[in-house]
Amino acid sequence: MAASGGFNHRNGGAQRSSLKVDRPLSVNSNPKSSSSSSVKSKPLSSSGVRRSSTGSMGGSTAAAKDDAGVPGRVRVAVRLRPRNSEELIADADFADCVELQSELKRLKLRKNNWDSDTFEFDEVLTEFASQKRVYEVVAKPVVESVLDGYNGTVMAYGQTGTGKTYTLGRLGEEDTAARGIMVRAMEDILADISLETDSVSVSYLQLYMETIQDLLDPANDNISIVEDPKTGDVSLPGATIIEIRDHMSFVELLRLGEAHRFAANTKLNTESSRSHAILMVNVKRHVKGRDSTLLNENGNNSHISKTLKAPLVRKGKLVVVDLAGSERIDKSGSEGHTLEEAKSINLSLSALGKCINALAENSAHVPVRDSKLTRLLRDSFGGTARTSLIITIGPSPRHRGETTSTIMFGQRAMKVENMLKLKEEFDYKSLSRRLDIQLDKLIVEHERQQKAFKDEIERITIEAQNQISETERNYAEALEKERLKYQKDYMESIKKLEEQLMMNQRNHGSDKIANGAKDNGTDVTSNKENLSALEEVVELKKMLQKETLLRKNAEEEINILKNQLSQWKRSEAVGNSEILKLRKMLEEETHRKEKLEEEITMLQSQLMQISFEADETRKQLDLSEPGKILGGLDSLMEQVRQSQLKESGNEEKSSIAQLFEQVGLQKILSLLEAEDPDVRIHAVKVVANLAAEESNQEKIVQAGGLTSLLMLLKSTEDETIHRVAAGAIANLAMNETNQELIMAQGGISLLSITAANAEDAQTLRMVAGAIANLCGNDKLQTKLRGEGGIKALLGMVRSGHPDVLAQVARGIANFAKCESRASTQGTKTGKSLLIEDGALPWIVQNANNEASAIRRHIELALCHLAQHEVNSKDMIIGGALWELVRISRDCPREDIRNLAQRTLSSSPTFIAELIRLRIDY
Repeated sequence: MAASGGFNHRNGGAQRSSLKVDRPLSVNSNPKSSSSSSVKSKPLSSSGVRRSSTGSMGGSTAAAKDDAGVPGRVRVAVRLRPRNSEELIADADFADCVELQSELKRLKLRKNNWDSDTFEFDEVLTEFASQKRVYEVVAKPVVESVLDGYNGTVMAYGQTGTGKTYTLGRLGEEDTAARGIMVRAMEDILADISLETDSVSVSYLQLYMETIQDLLDPANDNISIVEDPKTGDVSLPGATIIEIRDHMSFVELLRLGEAHRFAANTKLNTESSRSHAILMVNVKRHVKGRDSTLLNENGNNSHISKTLKAPLVRKGKLVVVDLAGSERIDKSGSEGHTLEEAKSINLSLSALGKCINALAENSAHVPVRDSKLTRLLRDSFGGTARTSLIITIGPSPRHRGETTSTIMFGQRAMKVENMLKLKEEFDYKSLSRRLDIQLDKLIVEHERQQKAFKDEIERITIEAQNQISETERNYAEALEKERLKYQKDYMESIKKLEEQLMMNQRNHGSDKIANGAKDNGTDVTSNKENLSALEEVVELKKMLQKETLLRKNAEEEINILKNQLSQWKRSEAVGNSEILKLRKMLEEETHRKEKLEEEITMLQSQLMQISFEADETRKQLDLSEPGKILGGLDSLMEQVRQSQLKESGNEEKSSIAQLFEQVGLQKILSLLEAEDPDVRIHAVKVVANLAAEESNQEKIVQAGGLTSLLMLLKSTEDETIHRVAAGAIANLAMNETNQELIMAQGGISLLSITAANAEDAQTLRMVAGAIANLCGNDKLQTKLRGEGGIKALLGMVRSGHPDVLAQVARGIANFAKCESRASTQGTKTGKSLLIEDGALPWIVQNANNEASAIRRHIELALCHLAQHEVNSKDMIIGGALWELVRISRDCPREDIRNLAQRTLSSSPTFIAELIRLRIDY
């Protein structure tokens, strides 16, 4: 098939040729191309990153946060270079040796006109594929993984002159559409990060003649490779590291590095790279929502949130490798120093090929130390980095050998799997700086409040003294006025009496002299006047006595006022003594408060440590053990105990046990009601891990821990607390006595409400595990169903998460087993409650689920339901009979297979239906 117009676009339309293959290939990146065909590779698996993009090679979202990592196969794309001017002339009468079928992700390599080999890749890019398309399918998933905290590698491999440097390092200054992977990757990184909290740094190196040189500092021409003995990570401590703040500075760095890179003119390429170029981009990101914060209380007084959780930092490293092109000496025409460069290039590429072969064949020895190139790429093949490889080929039949070698290299690389690991660490320096600032603010606030308190005490004291002085002065003035008034009145009364007495005496004497000769009648009149004068004198004496009495009363009132004044003075002295006592009490309370804050801080530190250890332990649990949720405390304590036995020979208890003994269960449970949400989270994690150990369960229940956990489900809206509390209840629900207590306290209703409101798959898994444990109690079946337990289980299948579905299946199997036992014993009659609540369609649908944990429980549930004859008609109508027949024939577990066979053979209804359908059983 000759080229037309200079290019030959071969996408579909070609007849299928014979495939030299032996095993199927499973490509998960594109659902439309999941058809099985044979290639020379083992079955492959892939895992995606946090988000998918159009045309990306990894399409699913999976972020591994545990030390074990997740599998991630090396993704390989092939890109065909168009014919160049020389090939258009020399190969004008010959068909291309390569035919692409991009829709099927296949490539045909012609041996001759009648024979060809077919290969499959993750992506097949024609000669018309744009630079944007190449970036999106090859590098964008890797860049997104790096932004999520993983290491990533993008590498180009191929014969010299096939477009590796064009694909990776093109700057695109004249035409932005021609930008390569390096420039586009940095654009995406800078667009996704925050320059205020995150950082991006770059190193640009070349491996030339087995020597690592710095392209940003040519004087630094012998950089050594350092390997971490613990983690195996490879680093180059002598390389120049430059922090990037904008896109233009990065382009300038690339231009500077390309100017220092070795290149030469050969017959195959006028600007052939004579070194391997390595771009290293280190991304450091702060995870939002994890910092400690300042809170306001009533809008006035601020206090520090009682959490010591440090900011979480994710570090990802992107490595872009532009390998020098492989070449044959006779075709490239290399000689002299160029010949030595070619030999060095071919040796390093040969060492890389040997490592790829060893990894693809699962060899016990991988020769990574044969070359500095393989040492640098140790993490990219068989390590912890997400790796994408693009192999570049040319169409010319003259280079069929080199093209074949490149394709086979890509095929072998597709068999290599890496274990991706998330790299997170806590920024304790940032936390320390923040706490120092908050401590300074607290000290200043405390000093301000203390000064304000002293000023207030002084003000109150001065006001009290002024009021006492004013009162004394007022009382003294009033007393003096009253005394002067009564004295004046007294003197005036005496004077009036004396004047009146003297006047009466004068009148009486003159009357005697003038009327001496009068008769007795006149004497009688005089006597009457004398009597009236005497009565007036008596009345005046009475008034005098009255005034005297009033004076005595005034003096008594003055004495009372003096007594009151003395009492005021005594109360002032008592008040001063009480003020001193209050000051002492205030100092003592301040001291006690400081001690309590220190104890709370220590307790929170211990809780945080235990929470971290519990989280790490929980991640290492075998999720295939559905009966025990959050049960990783035993393994943690065992590891701590073994390590301590090796080091010191003393059997000390683990950190959780020490916290349990030192702090006490009551104090730990009291923290479940703390106002600080982080304290509650740490406390419930500790209780959950304690509940995983059977010896602690009775103590927790007796101390009211079960009631507190149920109250948390009812009162809080925090998803993390719901998840951990449900896990703790699931552990407690493994005990039959605790199951009855949970049901008596309305546990099923609370768990059902939590399941209805939860969105997180892990929360649903914990709730489903708790209900599944309760489903295994014969006594609680009717009550559990009545309070919505079965409905809650079936409602959680909306999640679709395999772990949640496994717990739902286990709960249904437990319920069906109890029903079967009750029917056999004669304590239950009638149709199964599971069938009445509509569980049968979901059971039949998942009877052949790919997940073994789900399938095993569903198969058991079907067998137990089938043992009760009253369920047989519903099971036949719902299609369960066909699944029972399949289980009796194909189930890998012999016990389940035998149970299905016995069930089928013992049911008259099933036997009659099988005979009617002419099915052997």
